[in-house]
Formats: sequence, structure tokens, C-alpha cells
Amino acid sequence: MKAVTWQGRRDVRVETVPDPTIQEPTDAVIRLTSTGLCGSDLHLYEVLTPFMTPGDILGHEPMGIVEEVGAGVPDLAAGDRVVVPFQIACGNCWMCLTGLPTQCETTQCTGEGMGAAIFGYTRLYGSVPGAQAEYLRVPQAQFGPIKVPEGPPDDRFVYLSDVLPTAWQAVEYAHIPPGGSVAVLGLGPVGDMACRVAQVRGAEQVFGVDLVPERLRRAQARGVETYDLRDFDSQKELVAAIRDRTAGRGPDAVIDAVGTEAHGSAAARLAQTATGLLPRTLGARFAEHLGVDRLAALHTAIELVRRGGTISISGVYGGTADPMPLLTMFDKQIQMCMGQANVRTWSDDILPLLTDEDPLGVDDFATHRLPLSEAAHAYEMFQRKDDGAVKILLEP
Repeated sequence: MKAVTWQGRRDVRVETVPDPTIQEPTDAVIRLTSTGLCGSDLHLYEVLTPFMTPGDILGHEPMGIVEEVGAGVPDLAAGDRVVVPFQIACGNCWMCLTGLPTQCETTQCTGEGMGAAIFGYTRLYGSVPGAQAEYLRVPQAQFGPIKVPEGPPDDRFVYLSDVLPTAWQAVEYAHIPPGGSVAVLGLGPVGDMACRVAQVRGAEQVFGVDLVPERLRRAQARGVETYDLRDFDSQKELVAAIRDRTAGRGPDAVIDAVGTEAHGSAAARLAQTATGLLPRTLGARFAEHLGVDRLAALHTAIELVRRGGTISISGVYGGTADPMPLLTMFDKQIQMCMGQANVRTWSDDILPLLTDEDPLGVDDFATHRLPLSEAAHAYEMFQRKDDGAVKILLEP
């Protein structure tokens, strides 16, 4: 089969690799019909390269048709149309039953000190072959895959794999009071969708912050009050502008949907670049222990949120030694919630919104659809934000 493989920093290639097969009774094999390119994939493209191995198959946003199932998968059959969550979880362990499949004790990557295995996402999360391919082996298929109806196009459902539950959890964790306010930092796919979810769930004021014109226009067209970072000379000016719209207090909640891709510290940018260029073993130590994150968005969130408010972090951070302004956080009584999205915990809440009325705007959410053979171009375009690229779907 054809698959998108990682070969080095900013080097992805479509290659021929062996077809996946059933290896365990709880496996399924899926023929992919759509697969997403995620902002987190750009971390592998440039920042988290020390944790990659040449030949790794990328991708974690798949949907398609079941081709084959193992004997331990009673509720799936060949021909079923499914979306596959990005994390791999059993559904039966204590963590899964508690609603935390991202911490699944069956697939937990204990050797790396990390949570549940993830498709196509470094040795830290199990080195599981990813979903930017023609076929995908799905472990723990007795729990993970979400069956969806025939008829509507893939765009209606494919975001259940990651974008929708990540945005839903971001809003859930933000604890926005009824009729309250939320600021979303970063209007990429997750931030954009988080604005939509917040609106549907009753937030009265939704502010969106970014510096990419296409992203700002998309959010503004759906009623989000947008702020272009380029219009402000400092963080304090931006914070003051949004506070003026919230009785001088700041929003009830702030969602950091940016993570380590934030603009800001030139020194941190240099550290990210240097980490990607170091030999993999040395670069991995640097990334794990010295901290390579650019924290502009997180520091803005801490400054912006009202006293007693909540910060919800859905953007991915990778360092372990990044300084945090704990005095300010303590003094403001900030609550902070974060983590990978627990897809199956939220999927039943989201599915009723994926109707012909399309309140979340999923049917036209993708800005680009490209064949799998053009994956290298897709990564480059997404990384540079060329041609208005906000969300790219690949068609195997």
C-alpha cells in the first residue's frame, strides 16, 4: 500500500509499505477514504523530530470502511463505515471506565512515561503505524471505531477522529458559565471549532485571536469577535482590548489552542530549530528535559483570563522545564485544565450535531482536499499557511 512516511526534518514522502494485517483478536483493518492533516503533525515535521524514526507512518485522523475484523471484535463487520479516534484504548480498564481513554492502562506507554498509544505519533506514544495511508490496522477495535451512517460525505464525520472531540473537550474543560465569555487563542482547526462549539453550547461572548488573515475571516464569518495580533504592539494592548469588552475583568475562560507553535520568544524558536537539527538521541534529551516550548500563548492566557477564571489547554506543549508564572496563577486563583481529548467520552454528545442542519459547519470545514500522493506538498503548504490552508484532508 501507499503511505506517508517521515524521513527527517521537513521531509515526508509517500512510499510503498507492507499492507497491515490482523495481528490480535481485537484488531480490525480499515480501508481509508479520508484522513486529516493535523496541526500536531507539524510538530513531527519540525519540532519533535528527535522522537521519530525514518520510515514512521504518519497521521491520526482517519475514517473509512472496515475490511476485516478479528474474532474479538463483535460489533464491527466488513463494510461498516467508521471513524477511528486518534488514541488507542481498550474501553475496559479503570481509566477508560472513568472517562479517560487517553490514559488507557492497557495501551499506556509506560516505558516512556506517557499515556495511551496514539496512531502515527512518535516512539513516545508507541510508534504505532499511522493513518495517512491506504489501509490502517486498528488495535482495540472492540472499543475505538465509531460507526457512522452511509450517505453524507466523509467531511460530515471525519473530524470525530480528533478535531471535534478536542474542541469539545476544550470547551468542556473551560467551564464557561451560562451566558459567559471565552477567548480562544489560535484559530487553527481546533481553535476555530472550539469557537463554534462554545457558541452552540451557549457562550454569549466568543473572542478569537490569531494573526493569519484567512483564519480570522473564517471565525468572523461565524460571529466570533476577532482580534488580529498584528494590530497590537504588545500583549498588554491585546489584553486591555478584550478586557474592555468584558466589564474590565477579562473573559471567564481562555482556551489555548496554540501550544508550542506560538509566535514569541526568538530564543525559544532557536531552541526548537536546534533540537530538530541535533542527533536524535541528544535532541530527545534536550526536548524532554530542557524545554523547547514557545510560551507566548500560554502567558497571554494567564494574563487575560479573569480572576477566578479557567484556562483550558488543548494546544500541545512538549517541554518539561518551561518556567511558569506561578505567583500570578496563584494570586488570580486560576483553574487550569488540559490534556489529550478523550474521544469516545464525547463522541455520543457530538454525533447528534452532525446533521443536515450542520450547526458546527463541518460540511465545508476543510479548506483543501488533496490526493495522498501530494502529501509532501500538503505538509509544506500547511506549515507555511499558504493558499489559505486551515484544514487539509487527504484522499488515499
